[in-house]
Amino acid sequence: HENEIAGHIMRSAYKVHTALGAGLYESVYEAALTHELRKLGLIAETQVALPVVYDGIRLEVGFRLDILVEKKVIVELKS
Repeated sequence: HENEIAGHIMRSAYKVHTALGAGLYESVYEAALTHELRKLGLIAETQVALPVVYDGIRLEVGFRLDILVEKKVIVELKS
């Protein structure tokens, strides 16, 4: 199922890049890609906190996933 999700992500990212081109802020691509994924009926969450567990303690150190799709696939955007 993760491979199918990855295929949707790749096709959607290509669609967004073709429409918007290069050089915009990462947040623009994040919003557009999330929109495309949701149009496909996928659960796409943005800026999901990712805690780190050390020595049995949950550390809130500010890690954020750009997009988490279907609670299975992490998308880390670069612009």
